[in-house]
Amino acid sequence: MREVNYVAIGQRRIFRAEVRWQGGLITDVSEIGEERAGLGYLIPGFIDAHVHIESAMLTPAEFGRIALRHGTVGVVSDPHEIANVLGVDGVRFMLENARRSPFHAFFGAPSCVPATPFETANGVLGCAEIEALLAEPEVCCLSEMMNFPGVLARDPEVMAKIALAQRIGLPVDGHAPGMKGAQAAAYIGAGISTDHECFSLREARDKIAHGMWVLIREGSAARNLETLMPLISESPERVMLCSDDKHPDDLLGGHINSMAARAVAAGHSQFDVLRCACLNPLDHYRLPLGRLRTGDPMDAIEVADLQDFRPTRVWLQGRLVAEEGEVLLPRVRVEPVNAFDARPVTVADLRLESDGEAVRVIAVEDGSLVTREKRLRPRVEEGVVLPDLARDILPICVLNRYRPSRPALALIQGFGLKRGAIASSVAHDSHNIVAVGADPESLCAVINRVIEHRGGIALDDGAGGAEILPLPIAGIMSDDDGERVGEAYARLDRAARELGSSLSAPYMTLSFMALLVIPELKLSDQGLFDGRTFSFVDLRA
Repeated sequence: MREVNYVAIGQRRIFRAEVRWQGGLITDVSEIGEERAGLGYLIPGFIDAHVHIESAMLTPAEFGRIALRHGTVGVVSDPHEIANVLGVDGVRFMLENARRSPFHAFFGAPSCVPATPFETANGVLGCAEIEALLAEPEVCCLSEMMNFPGVLARDPEVMAKIALAQRIGLPVDGHAPGMKGAQAAAYIGAGISTDHECFSLREARDKIAHGMWVLIREGSAARNLETLMPLISESPERVMLCSDDKHPDDLLGGHINSMAARAVAAGHSQFDVLRCACLNPLDHYRLPLGRLRTGDPMDAIEVADLQDFRPTRVWLQGRLVAEEGEVLLPRVRVEPVNAFDARPVTVADLRLESDGEAVRVIAVEDGSLVTREKRLRPRVEEGVVLPDLARDILPICVLNRYRPSRPALALIQGFGLKRGAIASSVAHDSHNIVAVGADPESLCAVINRVIEHRGGIALDDGAGGAEILPLPIAGIMSDDDGERVGEAYARLDRAARELGSSLSAPYMTLSFMALLVIPELKLSDQGLFDGRTFSFVDLRA
């Protein structure tokens, strides 16, 4: 039994209560008086309604251990990152790892693997694989349908995947940035019920008017909370909160609790905020988690106040799993799984030839996944392109990690490296190796370091120093403690800035330079790609 200030979200009331539970279930909630200062507040646990756990570079069990300290008791995760690497076996790895933890990890069946036919992935999920995954008890939806052209054209395979989920009453998550009006109506009319890709308030309001749920996102890569926050008061019945992609150092600092605190500080009702952060995901995805009613599982958090939402205690099915920021769960040991068959590269492999005429250059903008195309004359000596540190035009390489291949090469502006090189096998969505360098030798060394470790985030300082965060699980996740992973990731980001990078998050930016579905110019292992025309283009302009 615990005496608390009980937050009745639906009734929009707070009162002093005695809450009793036994065998993991709440047996009684007795109101005993008015809200009392100094007494903790009991609320349902926070839910991240859409996240790619792999982006934290942690297993589901380890992600849960870190998230619990922030009061997150459950997530709806789209495992399409590991699915691109290992196919259905990768998704089953996530399910099985999650089952070894009391943290409530639910999953969607990835709908778009591979993401495009213009890059090399190792996994393919067709209708048969999706149907099998939808039958798993932890699978609560068909994950984000990124192929919105296929939805609008009513492509038979796309519609068959949607029908598989609808047939068993599971929702279909969307991915429709910028879509409004008749297009949005057609997309939603195909049976898609959520979107986490709204960048403007007008777009989000339009989608809600068409009957969609809008997920307000605040992650490491994309941050839309400030823009979309008015929806919390306008349409609390159609809004959820999510992170989408949360890098390990960011996860150490906060999660959905931080979003809730910012919304309350901006003047939104605590009841509306908690409805969006705690209850709406349970309704939409029909998750069997507790809502603090008699008979519910005791999935709850106690917070000191309803402003910063700092959890003092966290319970999962009646078990105390975190107290005063300390998680009381042991780590779940894991055997790494992987797919990695890249051969080492040589400096000669990284030679980019040019006649000195203008070439297409990928122009990076800090804090944005969108790049621009520039047409510039490269620095050339004897027909070979050289790094141009004065104009910040550097070589970028993407190498197929799944089988021996020649690297794809292009030029990029905006990384700001003055020496050394950085590389990563986290490269959305196919997770080949991506690298940028200030000289060919460092670029070669850092790529080979990632290959040697069969995955990781690496740095070569150009002066004999090197670092790597190994990612032995599918080349995108660590098997280490979440705190150590977060600290190592932050250390590498700092080291990249010490090499001259002007980017606020160099490795995050690097990881999206092969994401072809976001314009303008990106590089896949198969070549330079224009996301506006959805076609390959020549380096020469």
